[in-house]
Amino acid sequence: MKRIAALLSFRRWFERPARALLAAVALCALPQSVVAANEVPGNAATVTVLTTAKSCFSDIVDAFGLLIPREEIAVRPDRPGLKVQEIQVDIGQTVTAGQALARIGQSESNAITVHAPAAGLVSASTAVVGAIASGKGEALFNIITGNEFDLAVRVSTRDLAKLKVDQPATIRISGIDDLQGKVRQIGATVDPNSQLGMAFVAITTKRPLLVNASGRASIKTGESCGVSVPLTAILYSSAGTVVQVVRRDRVETRRVETGLISGGRVEIREGLSEGETVVARAGALLREGDPVRPIMADAAKK
Repeated sequence: MKRIAALLSFRRWFERPARALLAAVALCALPQSVVAANEVPGNAATVTVLTTAKSCFSDIVDAFGLLIPREEIAVRPDRPGLKVQEIQVDIGQTVTAGQALARIGQSESNAITVHAPAAGLVSASTAVVGAIASGKGEALFNIITGNEFDLAVRVSTRDLAKLKVDQPATIRISGIDDLQGKVRQIGATVDPNSQLGMAFVAITTKRPLLVNASGRASIKTGESCGVSVPLTAILYSSAGTVVQVVRRDRVETRRVETGLISGGRVEIREGLSEGETVVARAGALLREGDPVRPIMADAAKK
């Protein structure tokens, strides 16, 4: 019995290194791709990565135009052929209903007084002492009533189709803080040469506005929520628009379909899922299958 026990102990002692040797031989026999998948080469590039997340994007139509008053009255004489004898108001002056604007007539003795039909601001005048006041041409005076203005903007046919009445807009006019407004009216035709159509964005404010001042309206026509990445993660190549995804410490080039852009981020409508790891700054030097050492963007800032 002692002899048998000794033989069994010797066998176990012999088999342990033998099994280790066989395991080492088997590891050497594995394909290099399998070994590489578990190890990052020493020369692998270090890249900053981030995790894709969902964001919401506003679909904005930007259009430029001029400020025009919503209501403006043209004041003309009742009959033609009368000379301007006296001008009693200036452009930019606020007038009351019935206030005298000018005196016109063939002579001083038979002159009549032209009165303001409503209260408002005198925005323009063609009145010149000694000149004939036109009864059909340009108005003698223009009076803006109320304080309601439109930004009359020109919009491309593609964007015109997105507009709807009451859509909110932010209006920017030089020298004035941003104003809020909404689409009031959309033109039914476009200019045949420029292929631009008209839209009117209503502005109601107590601040004084200058007629014909230029401005820009940013009209919100919709919103879309989905996966997004920074613009720096996008790479444009012969294969199309791509991002570089990192999986198992290797680069995978992924073709994507992009959508809206806002605040330095771009919407990814197809090709990426939430929670995937992408290279924060895509570069042409990274190729499909390249090994990398990824560092999360937050960790890279520390």
